[in-house]
Amino acid sequence: PAIACVEDGRIRFVPENWSKTYFEWMRNIEDWCISRQLWWGHQIPAWYDEDGKVYVAADEAAAQAQAPGKTLRRDADVLDTWYSSALVPFSSLGWTGNTDSAPVTGVSAQPTELDLFLPSSVLVTGYDIIFFWVARMIMMGLKFTGEVPFREVYVHGLIRDSEGQKMSKSKGNVIDPLDIVDGIALEDLVRKRTTGLMQPRLAPAIEKSTRKAFPEGIAAHGTDALRFSFAALATQSADLRFDLARVGGYRNFCNKLWNASRFVLMTVEGQETAQGTPEPGVADRWILSRLGTMLGTVDEAFAQYRFDYAATALYEFTWYEFCDWYLELTKPVLQSETASPGAKLAARRTLLQVLEALLRALHPIMPFITEEIWQRVAPLAGVAGPSIMVAPWPRAEEFPSDAAAESDVRWIQAFVLGVRQIRGEMDISPSRRLPVLLEQASATDRHCAETHRAFLERLAGLESLRLLPDAEVAPPSATALMGGMRVLVPMAGLIDPQAELARLGKRIAKTREEIGRARGKLGNDNFVRNAPGDVVAQEQARLADFEQSLANLEQQLQRVERLL
Repeated sequence: PAIACVEDGRIRFVPENWSKTYFEWMRNIEDWCISRQLWWGHQIPAWYDEDGKVYVAADEAAAQAQAPGKTLRRDADVLDTWYSSALVPFSSLGWTGNTDSAPVTGVSAQPTELDLFLPSSVLVTGYDIIFFWVARMIMMGLKFTGEVPFREVYVHGLIRDSEGQKMSKSKGNVIDPLDIVDGIALEDLVRKRTTGLMQPRLAPAIEKSTRKAFPEGIAAHGTDALRFSFAALATQSADLRFDLARVGGYRNFCNKLWNASRFVLMTVEGQETAQGTPEPGVADRWILSRLGTMLGTVDEAFAQYRFDYAATALYEFTWYEFCDWYLELTKPVLQSETASPGAKLAARRTLLQVLEALLRALHPIMPFITEEIWQRVAPLAGVAGPSIMVAPWPRAEEFPSDAAAESDVRWIQAFVLGVRQIRGEMDISPSRRLPVLLEQASATDRHCAETHRAFLERLAGLESLRLLPDAEVAPPSATALMGGMRVLVPMAGLIDPQAELARLGKRIAKTREEIGRARGKLGNDNFVRNAPGDVVAQEQARLADFEQSLANLEQQLQRVERLL
C-alpha cells in the first residue's frame, strides 16, 4: 500500500526523482527491528510475568490489571527512534487509536484536528532519511488511519561546509546557526568545537583550522540574513555548500532594506498621502508593474518548491529595481519645485504601497525585520492589522503589467548606464556634470529624451542634452550605443590628454602581462591535462576578460589621441 500511494499520485515527491530512491528501498525491504538498546527514548509499553507472558498496556497499572497477583517486569528497551517518529503525523493531532466512537445520530460532531489537518500539505525533509522516516510515516499512517499522512514530500539537500565536506563534530567543521545569528568570539568558538569530541586527539588540528577560518570569531549576522541564505541555497542539488560570506552578503541586503525603508518614512511622514488626486508618473507605473511581475515569479517559485528562485526574485527586485532605481527616480519628482502636487502625491503613495506589499512578500523568509518595518509603514499605507503575520499575501494581479511604462524606463536605464559607463572608462568624477549629444536618434529616442529629461539630468549628472543634427559632424567623443542611437560625451575639456594617455598606457601594459600569463598557463599541456576542469575553465574566462579589457583600453587610447 505504501508503494501504491506514491505510484497513483496520492503522495508526490519534489523533486520527483527522489521517488526512485523511495521505491528502491520499498521494493527491497528488510525486516525492521522496532526496538533499541538505548538509555533514552520511549520505553516499550510491555510487561512480562515470571513465565514470560507479555502484557501490553498504556501504563503499569493497566498491565497489572491484566495479571492480578503476578509480579511484572517492564521491557528494558525503547522503541526505535523511527518507530516513534513515524507516529507523529497523526499522534500529534490527537489520534488515540479508537475508531469505534461514531457520533450520536442526529448530532453534528465538531471536526477534530485529525479531521482538519490529516493529511497535511507537505513534509519537508532531507534525502538521507527517505526510508528511515518518510516511508515509515506513510506505512504507519495507512495502517492506523487509513489515510496518507501528507500529500507532498519536499526533499532538500544536505548542508555541507564551504569545501563540500559533510559537517561533522569529529571534523570540527560544524557551525551552530545560533553563533551565526548572535555572533561568537574566537576563543569561545574554539572551546565549543574542541569540547566533547569522540576523538580528543583531533582537538589540536580542529583548533588550528578554526583559528585559520575564523581569525576574529564570527560576527553577528541576525536571523533574517541566515534564513535568506538558506532560501537562496535551496536548489534541487543533493548537496548544498554553505559559505559564511554569503550570509554576510544577505546581512547587507537586510541593511539595504532597512535604509530604504528609512528613506521612505522620512519622505512621507508629515506629508499628505490620503487626500488629493494622484497623477502617477512613468516611474510609479513602472515599479508597480515590476512588483506584479516579481510577485508572479515568487508565487510560481513557491508552488514548485524553488525557494532559491523566490529568494532571487525578491532580492533583485528589492535591491536593483526598488532601491537602486525607483527611489532615485522619485527624487526628481519629490524634490522638484515645478512638479505638480498630484505627481508628488502619486510618488509618496507608490513608495508606501510598494514597500508595504514588498514587506509582506519578504516576510516568510525574513520575518523579523519585515515585522519591525511593517508596523511603521502599514498605517501610513492605509493598511490595518495587528501583525504582518496575519496580513493577506500580496497578489500579483493587484499590480497589472504596464508595457509602455516598462519600455520607457528601460530606455532611461540604458541612457543612464551608458553615461555612467563612459564616466568609468574616462575616469571622470561623478560630481562633474557632462554635456551629452544624441546622434542618429529615432523618433522614440527623441520622445523619451524630451519627456524624461528631468530624470536623465538628475541620474546621469548632465550639464546639457542636445540632439545632433544629421549634417553636423560629432566632435571627438566617448561613445555608448543604445540600439541605433549613439550617446556621445565630447572629451575636450573633460580630461588632460597627456595624463590620460600615461594612465591608459600603464593599464594596457599591465593587461598585456596578465594576458601573457594566462596564455602561458593554457598553452601548458600539463596544466590543461591535470588541472580540474573548473580551474581550466576559470583561467579561460580570465583570459577572455583580459582580452576584452585590452580591446576597450586600446579603443579609448585612440579616442584620446585624437584630442592631441
